[in-house]
Amino acid sequence: MAGNNPFNKYLKSVSVEGKEYNYYDVSALGEQYDRLPYSIRILLESALRNCDNFSVNEQDVQNILNWETNQNNKDGIEVPFKPARVILQDFTGVPAVVDFAAMRDAVKDLGGNPEKINPICPADLVIDHSVQVDFARSADALEKNQDLEFERNKERFMFLKWGAKAFDNMLIVPPGSGIVHQVNLEYLARVVFTGKDKPVLYPDTVVGTDSHTTMINGLGVLGWGVGGIEAEAVMLGQSITMLLPQVVGYRLHGTLGQYVTSTDLVLTITKHLRQLGVVGKFVEFYGPGVAALSIADRATISNMCPEYGATVGFFPVDVNSLAYLRQTNRSEEQVQLIETYLRATKQLRNYANENEDPIFSQTVSLDLSTVVSSVSGPKRPNDRVSVSEMKSDFINCLTNKIGFKGFGLPEEKLNTRGKFLYDGKQYSIGHGSVIIAAITSCTNTSNPSVMLGAGLLAKKAVEAGLSVQPYIKTSLSPGSGVVTYYLEESGVIPALEQLGFNIVGYGCMTCIGNSGGIDENIASAIEQNDLVCCGVLSGNRNFEGRIHPNTRANYLASPLLVIAYAIAGRVDIDFETEPIGKRPDGSDVFLKEIWPTRADIQEVEKKHVIPAMFKEVYAKIENGSNNWQSLNAPAGKLYPWSTESTYIKKPPFFDGMTRDLPSAKPITGAKVLLNLGDSVTTDHISPAGSIGRTSPAARFLAAKGLTPREFNSYGSRRGNDAIMARGTFANIRLVNKFMSKAGPKTVYIPTNEEMDVFDCAQRYASHNTPLIVLAGKDYGSGSSRDWAAKGPFLLGIRAVIAESFERIHRSNLVGMGLVPLQFLPGQNAESLGLTGKETYTIHLPENMKPGQNIQVSTDSGKTFDVILRFDTEVDLLFYRNGGILNYMVRKLLN
Repeated sequence: MAGNNPFNKYLKSVSVEGKEYNYYDVSALGEQYDRLPYSIRILLESALRNCDNFSVNEQDVQNILNWETNQNNKDGIEVPFKPARVILQDFTGVPAVVDFAAMRDAVKDLGGNPEKINPICPADLVIDHSVQVDFARSADALEKNQDLEFERNKERFMFLKWGAKAFDNMLIVPPGSGIVHQVNLEYLARVVFTGKDKPVLYPDTVVGTDSHTTMINGLGVLGWGVGGIEAEAVMLGQSITMLLPQVVGYRLHGTLGQYVTSTDLVLTITKHLRQLGVVGKFVEFYGPGVAALSIADRATISNMCPEYGATVGFFPVDVNSLAYLRQTNRSEEQVQLIETYLRATKQLRNYANENEDPIFSQTVSLDLSTVVSSVSGPKRPNDRVSVSEMKSDFINCLTNKIGFKGFGLPEEKLNTRGKFLYDGKQYSIGHGSVIIAAITSCTNTSNPSVMLGAGLLAKKAVEAGLSVQPYIKTSLSPGSGVVTYYLEESGVIPALEQLGFNIVGYGCMTCIGNSGGIDENIASAIEQNDLVCCGVLSGNRNFEGRIHPNTRANYLASPLLVIAYAIAGRVDIDFETEPIGKRPDGSDVFLKEIWPTRADIQEVEKKHVIPAMFKEVYAKIENGSNNWQSLNAPAGKLYPWSTESTYIKKPPFFDGMTRDLPSAKPITGAKVLLNLGDSVTTDHISPAGSIGRTSPAARFLAAKGLTPREFNSYGSRRGNDAIMARGTFANIRLVNKFMSKAGPKTVYIPTNEEMDVFDCAQRYASHNTPLIVLAGKDYGSGSSRDWAAKGPFLLGIRAVIAESFERIHRSNLVGMGLVPLQFLPGQNAESLGLTGKETYTIHLPENMKPGQNIQVSTDSGKTFDVILRFDTEVDLLFYRNGGILNYMVRKLLN
């Protein structure tokens, strides 16, 4: 609370359980406040509480209060936002801590006090992205995977343990605890914060370095994913500057059918909102249908927010939210405090009372009774397919031209099959055969209804004598220890294990690409016969090349359908007319015979998901395993970098930095490193999965004496810029218009040589040639990945010219001092006649303004205008400093 806050007149006090608390009564702002969406009320409270007429001005408060008028401003209105906390996972958390350690060194080198570099805003880091499915379908798979995780990641874990001691205000949750978003939902979320210095109540808000941070919106905590670079600035006490968003009201009414799951609902909403177009907007759910959804169901919908493209998918707190807090063992005093504060500030929602409905920018609705059993795929999470149409849809995808819904196979290859030996027995697979079936990811493993539903389905399947082919890689990675607890208590674990769904780890596994290897005989059969084999997973991402190199088609599905497709062994099945399998007596078993109803599931959930479970699991979460406890981390405030480490390396971002600002110059003589199309994801730019054995990163590691078994994944090596630069644009599915086929290659234009992207960038660097990237729509969609900006920076890329940018990635590019440029509406590289082989000059004016048009010219005589996608003055400030981290170092020095 700032002492000079001009809004201190709105300070009020309230007593809870005999204790006095202050709070800012935003509801006293009057009738305008009552019309605001609940998500905007939270932004308003933050601005009002933090107003100091320096970082947050009185006009900022007024701008948010006038949201109803200002949201339609064609130029956009900037507003500041100070989140209450930051959440990180280890893929993005390690580089954040590496940057903090390097910033300490930089401040020391420039004559400042390195201990000034600390998180000011509380930061929680959950280690959940390191464990892989190396072992599956065995009783000891969990133990073996966790042991291998520690063997591979010992350096990283020691570094994080050092960070937990060296930096104030940072909590590290050890590996093996669960998925970051589920731990956030069940344990870390406060809903209402109590100020540290003075007992001031305010809403819990969060930004995270994972795009699925939005899952916490299901509990009424406003939060979203930002780039790792932006998160670091928030940790250092900076506001986020954002454009005041439009808010789409999404009305839910009616009731879900007895055989429909929350996954089916979220895939329906995802497709609907992606078609509507909600990029850069808030979505706020309302209507009588919301009251019938559990918090886990709401969290599942909020989790998929990045897939439908919105900034948040928000469910305001209601009485069900308070009941969930009690169920998850939050104290009664805390729940009372939350309810008292939210009622006092008109932030507690009654979904049944339509008189409380705020004003929205636009409204859409969904009748829950129309939702049907669904999956999404084969390459994008927003391509929903009804299960009843799955067979015909997949068959069409085989022959459709290559694209998001096509593999371009010729008719004569449709019936191709591959044979292989597995465990001494011969098997045959074809197009549509399931190779990986994983119950994984925060999307569903937070939700008891679908997890218990999967268990009940497994139980009925085993009772009917059904089984899963032994070569299918099946796995179960619960989101927290609580899941295991209630699966055991409800008696479904033995059936899951009998079908091969043994617990393999607690973390984000198959969904992030940590699916581990598959049998070499199967891989050979797929490759030799050019088969389109499938992964089915309960995750939220299925982009090309993400799940496994040998599963070209990947479908998102509920945990129940993951098991169903695993039993069937193929996705080209019509469950309505074809049996899922046969009983021992030879009679057919249909899916509907073993599918549990929502009523069945709810009965088991009510009995077995209880507060005692949450209390027991989370009481010891910060202790970690014996492996974690035995790690000896270095001491001291400055990290002792090892030149031999292949995991943790001091990054070069501050090399040659001075206290003074560098001078701004136009970009001249630039060459195009890559000429890309639409929907290039951060997976394409900076893969998180396995390191290809012939890649530049593999060659680098081999030169250090490592064997392929020791390579680990790109995600695990995010603390080493030498690996990550070599892994930039290393996705095997990258489509570069300079190349005749997909892969991580490009053309060195002066000699027309084809080579790896990294090697080509190095060749340009040896001639001091600046680089640019040409791209289509939605450049940088997918996970919020800071290395998708850091990597291009290290390759020498100075600017990206695209038709449009994903929100977080654009921000990350700015944070690394790169220039995001957008083609004018209706224009792209093709329409402008650009081949990408030209030499470019980007005419950056000395006095740049946010969103202005600037000129680009080429040596072929073409000149065209582009939009400078520095959206705010803060963006320009970061760019002038050479990036957000350099800005923060200078700010702390001065």
